[in-house]
Amino acid sequence: MKRSEVIQAWGTILRGRRPALSIEITRECPLRCPGCYAYGDNHLGVDAPNLRKLSDFKGDELVARVLAVIDEMKPLHLSIVGGDPLVRYRELEILLPELSRRGVHTQLVTSAFRTIPVSWAAIPKLAIVVSVDGLEAEHDLRRRPATYERILKSIEGHHEMFSIHCTITSQMLYRSQYLSDFVDFWSARPEVKRIWFSIYTPQRGESTNEILSPQQRQEVVRRLLAIREYAAKLDMAPSAIKGFVSPPASPNECTFARTTATISADLKSRVTPCQFGGDPDCSQCGCVASVGLHALTQHKLLPFLRVGHLFDASFRFGEFVARSKKPPKKEPSRPSTQLVTLPPSSGAQ
Repeated sequence: MKRSEVIQAWGTILRGRRPALSIEITRECPLRCPGCYAYGDNHLGVDAPNLRKLSDFKGDELVARVLAVIDEMKPLHLSIVGGDPLVRYRELEILLPELSRRGVHTQLVTSAFRTIPVSWAAIPKLAIVVSVDGLEAEHDLRRRPATYERILKSIEGHHEMFSIHCTITSQMLYRSQYLSDFVDFWSARPEVKRIWFSIYTPQRGESTNEILSPQQRQEVVRRLLAIREYAAKLDMAPSAIKGFVSPPASPNECTFARTTATISADLKSRVTPCQFGGDPDCSQCGCVASVGLHALTQHKLLPFLRVGHLFDASFRFGEFVARSKKPPKKEPSRPSTQLVTLPPSSGAQ
């Protein structure tokens, strides 16, 4: 992140707004991945509908409603998640350029089950993250139809366009070279710009084979630090990697949760306390964004002053500003009724 972007985000916090927004743009996904938090029964809260049962939008209405949310909340950074956003690829062909024109940095997170148009590489401020669950044999079992073969076909023709994101589960740690083999494979792909790892984050009380033990977390840190010594595309600072051992203790201490609002597919339901929803076990958090920003807050500016102290003061000031504002009474805002004609596909399949 550039210094100018950090300053801009800080100004947004001081004005009482969150600089980042995540939108679950669709309830639909062709995958049925084990452990997917978005489709957990309590993702939207106890007794709330499952994401697959939530109403969502498509076509011109989806475009208009998303832009209305953006104009209201004015995020600096937007993550488009799902479901899988490529289910709505025709709408994205309108939305992505328009978000760029509005100056919004957009990150699209997908399984790459569908071809990603080469023309998208020309859209300023757009980054695309492809989720990959381990090496080919394990990934293909978990994430069919978004197999390795399908992903490689979907990203073909791009140059350093994609971030590869892998969530580490305990099953990946029984072979000592597993993570290094993963990094070697994706580092060799010309389409890949960087590689990120998270660790599987369970809900409280959850007991599954995906969960790492404390000893396994220590081993992940050791392996990633060793890989980082030679793999230039592993884009994780040592402090962020070490942060997997001691993540933020609660959402109130998590800078990522405090700076990011998450809205579900009906474009009104809030996902709390963070993007995982439900009741995440923060003591076992493995979110790369969470540990990365938490590591930043631990950086000392002076012997007695950490970056986190400035964040805390900024949040308190922003909350005061937000409470002080008295918006005029008006009719609830409605999305524009002006329709946008969706274009034919530009190469997505």
